[in-house]
Amino acid sequence: MSDTAASGPRTQVLSGNEACALGAMAAGLTFYGGYPITPSSEIAEDLSELLPKAGGVFIQMEDEIAAMGAIIGASLAGAKSMTATSGPGFSLKQENLGFACMAEVPCVVVNVQRGGPSTGLPTMPAQGDVQQARWGTHGDHAIIALAPHSVAETFDLTVRAFNLAETFRTPVILLLDEIIGHVNEKVRLPGKVEIVHRKGPDAPPGRYLPYRHTEDGVPPMAIYGRDGYRFHVTGLAHDQTGFPTNNPKEIDLLNRRLVWKIERRRDEIVDVARERCDDAEILVFAYGSVARAAHQAVREAREAGIAAGLLRPRTLWPFPDREVRELAGKVRTIVVPEMNLGQMAHEVEWAARGACPVVAFGRVDGLPVTPAQILELIRKAAQDAGREARP
Repeated sequence: MSDTAASGPRTQVLSGNEACALGAMAAGLTFYGGYPITPSSEIAEDLSELLPKAGGVFIQMEDEIAAMGAIIGASLAGAKSMTATSGPGFSLKQENLGFACMAEVPCVVVNVQRGGPSTGLPTMPAQGDVQQARWGTHGDHAIIALAPHSVAETFDLTVRAFNLAETFRTPVILLLDEIIGHVNEKVRLPGKVEIVHRKGPDAPPGRYLPYRHTEDGVPPMAIYGRDGYRFHVTGLAHDQTGFPTNNPKEIDLLNRRLVWKIERRRDEIVDVARERCDDAEILVFAYGSVARAAHQAVREAREAGIAAGLLRPRTLWPFPDREVRELAGKVRTIVVPEMNLGQMAHEVEWAARGACPVVAFGRVDGLPVTPAQILELIRKAAQDAGREARP
């Protein structure tokens, strides 16, 4: 079920963190539970003012573990809930994030990435949490993770994160990085946004099954304690009633459904931007703030006579494997610059399946990847491809 929230379009100068807070409010956020941590703290600061004014609840918890638990409880009680964190805070959220996956609790987790491991580089950018977003909590599970490359896109993808969480009854991760969180840009926020609400119960309280196996894999979700609906919520393997089970058939069905409810509809979720890919010979795969540098590098490469293009995923998980595979069969080389040591380059190489070479470039010194660095990678890839083409 969806509706539209409307207000007049407005132009503002915002940071990515401010746009995230405003996007959450536009999406219908009613509960925020968090713990301050650089470089995400401005999200909490803004929402501490915005939410109470709109009748919502803002609460600073004692730590990140409690913050994740708080938004799970709030969502079960009918709220649209969110938390924001970074680095070590994201690590602390993983156990309860797994609980939210297993209990199918819609919520949004924002991670403004910084350098690591451990406390690492609190004020420096990184993209070292992309695999943690996918596999940070244990067990087989699907996850949705989005990555904006601008302030305006941060607003848009925050709204989308809430809508996907409500549609698929799952936690959704929004992966910013320090650059996106703190950069200031002039943006024109939309006057209307589409808002999606979770499916309500399809049976009276006495016959309601909170984890009923449905055709689309997403069980209808009652608001706990409202209108007589009470049900069991657990992180243990459970049957359709929500109570724990040791029945192998029920356990297998549950675990497979948690994955395929997202994977079967990956085309509704996966979103990529293509720039000059139609005739590209050298393809750059870049996301988040690195995609900004890649955009400039591709433009300069074209000016130098090199047929370069950019594939920029807005959705990191599910991974856009089909989109990569399609272009891998057409280009001569894929270049993957990241602020990590190849976390997504491995995924690109797997998706390409040998159709073309994949060149990884990682920067982990706390400084951003520059257009000049990417342009040099493009030049070298073009030279190497030219040598290979000669008899």
